[in-house]
Amino acid sequence: MSRTVSSWILSSARSSITLQGKGRWYSICIPNRNKIKWKLVFSKTCPYPAGSCSLDRTFSFPKAFRHTSTEEEHFSFQLSPAQINDILRAGELSHRTLDLNGKNANSVLRFESNQLASNSPIEDRRSAATCLQTAGMMFGVFDGHAGAACAQAVSERLLHYIAVSLLPRQSLEEIELAVEAMKPVRPILQWHRHPNDVEYQEITSQYFENLRVYWQHLLDLDTEPGFSLEEAMICAFKRLDSDISLEVQAPQENELMRNIALQVAFSGATACVAHIDSVHLHVANTGDCRAVLGVREEDGTWSTLPLTRDHNAYDELEIRRLKREHPRSEEKTLFVNDRLLGILMPSRAFGDVQLKWSKELQHSILENSCDVEALNIYQYVPPNYHTPPYLTAEPEVTYHKLRSKDKFLVIASDGLWEMLSNEKVVKLVAGHLTELNMQKPPLTFKKPVNLGYMHNLLLQRKSKGLASLDQNIATHLIRHAIGSNEYGEVDPEKLAAMLTLPEDLARMYRDDITVTVVYFNSEAIEDYYRNH
Repeated sequence: MSRTVSSWILSSARSSITLQGKGRWYSICIPNRNKIKWKLVFSKTCPYPAGSCSLDRTFSFPKAFRHTSTEEEHFSFQLSPAQINDILRAGELSHRTLDLNGKNANSVLRFESNQLASNSPIEDRRSAATCLQTAGMMFGVFDGHAGAACAQAVSERLLHYIAVSLLPRQSLEEIELAVEAMKPVRPILQWHRHPNDVEYQEITSQYFENLRVYWQHLLDLDTEPGFSLEEAMICAFKRLDSDISLEVQAPQENELMRNIALQVAFSGATACVAHIDSVHLHVANTGDCRAVLGVREEDGTWSTLPLTRDHNAYDELEIRRLKREHPRSEEKTLFVNDRLLGILMPSRAFGDVQLKWSKELQHSILENSCDVEALNIYQYVPPNYHTPPYLTAEPEVTYHKLRSKDKFLVIASDGLWEMLSNEKVVKLVAGHLTELNMQKPPLTFKKPVNLGYMHNLLLQRKSKGLASLDQNIATHLIRHAIGSNEYGEVDPEKLAAMLTLPEDLARMYRDDITVTVVYFNSEAIEDYYRNH
């Protein structure tokens, strides 16, 4: 890496006053000689004290490559191509769907996912699961702020709440009877996880008990048939957010569970979840994660179909909604500096009880808690806080009936969309598909097959560049998001620089990025229309 690039990044960072991009919380960069100090309104970076609960267990940026000093004499961008690939590919996850006969009759052909941290540890989360007692698959991306606690909890729980909402009454009754008799409960989801996508075992039992209270509530409704899919997704989002709020107000068994409940409620997360059943695609979105469909037209060109809209101060519909929900006297203070109450970029999110509870309730909960500062929780009430709640987790649900020309769905946190447009993302995925097809010659065997013949075939593939191509499309997108130059090409020097930025600078240039790409099975979709 040239000293010019290194110097430019450091000097531009030192002279910055505000966080670049769409940072979640107000951050003020205060230049002080050759060092950078940060003042964070709600959260600051500090190690968890002994005895407290850290909720950030998923993989983080490999420390061997990450600088901790912004002093230029200590600063180096030297990374080999192999090291760059190791960093970019650490969070790769892929899964191909097959039925019992080894054939794919599902409208989902496969999915590929990846994550790259900017925050240390990463605050994004993701989920993917197959519904076992109802039809379909679900995919979720969750963008946390003020810590990872809320995103972690929502990623573990939300798909279960949706799945329960979709179960028929008879299935709910069977589950309840099994729990009452202390018998095993048939699973409702099959998870598809990365090895580092772990659950928090300390509080799993409480999460299950609150999920049980929810399905008991559904049984009490005594409605048959149950929810539509749109109703189920809306109800699940709202119920989980309500449970997050109530859990921190209820007595807990021990200090550990109390601390977890506090961290979950006082941090926040946006969420985008897709449910795919045959040709029926539903996307529920709360906040500024985004889902975009890649469509191949009859003439071979590609088009983009957005399935969500960003819930923030740039969306006129969100501004109108909030103005309707609050007195006219607050119209000028609802959004300050393009943030909700001058604090939060998204206008919908899970958690964030600072923007939902009354001042009195916040004070009551926090004054009876342990050392909340050690948990990165701060007692701060924004100015002009008069008529809460200002924030909601209610999602906006979009329905789309899949067509054979709908080839893939991209769900990603805003860390990707800040770097790449919808159209650029679809173009990159489409181009990646074309390259894979072109560079992957069929392995046609001449009999008898010998090792020399196989070796020649593999050399043929390697000579056509297949070995250098990211097999995982999510990795390909992340590589372009952080490494592209003004011509849309990946610049190895820029890529290395973005991957080795010190922790105190990385967030100024890029956010956590989480991407899941779902590929559709065109044959299965065509079969549906032939049979209906």
